[in-house]
Amino acid sequence: MKKTVVIGASENPERYAFKAMTSLAKHGHEVIGIGLKEGEVAGSKIITGKPQLSEIDTVTLYIGTKNQGEWIDYLIGLQPKRIIFNPGTENPVFFEKATKAGIECVEGCTLVMLSIGNF
Repeated sequence: MKKTVVIGASENPERYAFKAMTSLAKHGHEVIGIGLKEGEVAGSKIITGKPQLSEIDTVTLYIGTKNQGEWIDYLIGLQPKRIIFNPGTENPVFFEKATKAGIECVEGCTLVMLSIGNF
């Protein structure tokens, strides 16, 4: 299964990041949430800050473009295999920088990808 970092994680069940963490866990993926507040969703911890993580397969974004600036270098530094830009998180500058760093970038929806077996 794919070790996945959810950026913008939240314990609020109405947020798409919450739904993604729940669905990722249900599909057997190791999930790490990074959010503004510590917490837990579907047995996965939500942590704050920019922790050192390794062996990340996927980063899935749930923060808007205007809030991504401080995250770009950190996320590229994690060296994930792929970054998913969910609807509302599209960012051509980030996309290009990550692609140049050898990271696969996908404009898509994590929830849809999981539901159709394309994650």
